Amino acid sequence: MTGTILFAGFAIMLLGGVPIAVALGLAGTLAIFLADQPILAVPTNVYAGIAKYPLIAIPMFVLVGSVFDRTGVALRLVRFATALVGAGRGALASVAVLVAMVIGGISGSGPATSAAVGQVVTRSMVRDGYPRPFIASTVAAAAATDILIPPSIAFIVYALLVPGVSVPAIFMAGMLPGILAGLAIIVPIVAISMLRDFGGKAPVGEGLSVWQTFKEAIWGLLAPVVILGGMRSGAFTPTEAAVMAVAYGLFVGFVIYRTLTLRDLYEMLVEAGELSAVILIVIALASVFAWSTSTLGIVQPIAAWIINLGLGEYGTIALLMLALIVIGMFLDGVSTFLILLPVLIPIATAYKWDLTWFGVILTMKIAIGQFTPPLAVNLMVSCRIAGVTMESTIPWVVWMILAMFLALALVVVFPDIALWLPRVMGLG
Repeated sequence: MTGTILFAGFAIMLLGGVPIAVALGLAGTLAIFLADQPILAVPTNVYAGIAKYPLIAIPMFVLVGSVFDRTGVALRLVRFATALVGAGRGALASVAVLVAMVIGGISGSGPATSAAVGQVVTRSMVRDGYPRPFIASTVAAAAATDILIPPSIAFIVYALLVPGVSVPAIFMAGMLPGILAGLAIIVPIVAISMLRDFGGKAPVGEGLSVWQTFKEAIWGLLAPVVILGGMRSGAFTPTEAAVMAVAYGLFVGFVIYRTLTLRDLYEMLVEAGELSAVILIVIALASVFAWSTSTLGIVQPIAAWIINLGLGEYGTIALLMLALIVIGMFLDGVSTFLILLPVLIPIATAYKWDLTWFGVILTMKIAIGQFTPPLAVNLMVSCRIAGVTMESTIPWVVWMILAMFLALALVVVFPDIALWLPRVMGLG
């Protein structure tokens, strides 16, 4: 009964427009009160939820995304990729995906990347003959790869919540699936562009030297190498890597490109502080919700019920896949993990699934939800920038959803796509 009240209360508040963090905290508090548990468990869990050293990386990675956005890295990456790929049907759309994947190695936030890439490529793509709904679909789908390509805030939270999973290991495990997802999205983009004659209408790449644009973009291209290479070499931890990334970004902005001012720095700090506060408040109050589900014995019956459905491994994965993609339309990856991992990890343990691989496929499912209408967070951002309604994107975005589904299916059937890299690097 308490479990029903817990989830029903949360759902009612969410549908009523209550912020996710508040809904999680109030639902958990209500369940604790009804179960006659000490009410001091609420402030204790709020503090314990964020008093974790690895979480320092979250505001740092949020800040580094803002830093690289303002330095003009995205624009330079677009110019280099355009010079490399050239003009023609589907070329500039493919560039948008590739640039989003590189920025994913800097920031790790889907909506932030959707905004950064959308602002840079939308005008050029319109001039090159792409319809605005197609542009919004392309940018939203491309930005979804960012929670897979490290550094990823969702991966940090997953590793923090799941014993035995390290941040470096799941970062490396997400690399190849993230690249696979990006390449899978490019396939329908190019096919649609060829069939509908999108692109090649304006001299987008003319006059751009590959060598010159490469020299301009090299500092942005090196950022993921600095972040991931430093962690792999043992020079710094993932948390320290986030701080190094900020220092690197500020050096590029102030010294190399000279595009940042002290006013920009102030605005970036305020912006990153506000966004980080939202994320950390969600984590803090979701800890109350998670504690109530586990301590009050709500999780075990739900996990046992799913296992006892008799669907087998792949049937259970398919069920979780559909459920998480729907949930991903409404919630970001961090909130989804905080709410559902207490239920999902016992299921993974029962089937003896590798928990690092399981984290990657869960994140891929959430990534698909981020650009699946009607409440797709990435698509909301890209549609606002492109000036179109979300309904108008459906004929285009559905093909990109199917493409990422195929990439997800490959990672499910062939776990080594995720596990090979951390194993080779001695992390798995």
